Amino acid sequence: MGNYFFGEFFGTMILIIFGAGVVANVVLKKSRANGGGDGWIVITAGWAFAVLFGVIIGVATGGAGELSPAVTFFKLLMGVYTVPVALTAMACQILGAIVGSAIVWLAYLPHWEITEDKGAKLGVFSTSPAVRGNDMAALLCEVIATTVLLIALFSLGHKLVVGDAGMSPGFGNYLVAVVIWAMGLSLGGPTGYAMNPARDLGPRIAHAILPIAGKGGSDWGYAWVPVVGPIIGSGLAFVICKATGII
Repeated sequence: MGNYFFGEFFGTMILIIFGAGVVANVVLKKSRANGGGDGWIVITAGWAFAVLFGVIIGVATGGAGELSPAVTFFKLLMGVYTVPVALTAMACQILGAIVGSAIVWLAYLPHWEITEDKGAKLGVFSTSPAVRGNDMAALLCEVIATTVLLIALFSLGHKLVVGDAGMSPGFGNYLVAVVIWAMGLSLGGPTGYAMNPARDLGPRIAHAILPIAGKGGSDWGYAWVPVVGPIIGSGLAFVICKATGII
């Protein structure tokens, strides 16, 4: 299992380098992409590519390409993993996200000080609600988004979809990236579509501990939403997938 744990760590690190990196490129002052074009299209596309290469590199280094406690939890419910294995994998994913965030901080080192907006700096690392004051609405959005995401992901390999010949090796990774792009475009607005506890918690921890110039608080009051919501959504997706014959 050692290679599996390392692959989940390394793949999640790559995911965050690309994902947090595209946000930094768009929002930090004097970056080449700052203020240019449609930032949301750039960010959603960047996160889709982040998942694509995170999964590919995670699998290439021995992981399963899950990169998310929500996906690992789904597979735990399926009986693929024992509880200790699943919890260890989740810890590796969160650690990978912390390291990936630190690398993004280093890559954009001169830009933190000249960016005055503390919220924009935090937004490189973690998600937040577009409308403040109703965490339960944000939780509902994260539950819905994660449920739809996992139903879509686990439908990709269904025998009625891929046929008797199955899917060509590696092709599914591109379809996963398309799903992530679609999620951002369709359901990303209310909360920033975390859908992955490691994607939000790991970078939020990094934001809290790194000496980022001029940073504000890490918004810990909201931090439970992008952790709990995806886990609830994962469990709901499992029930729906079992009931409908997707798995």
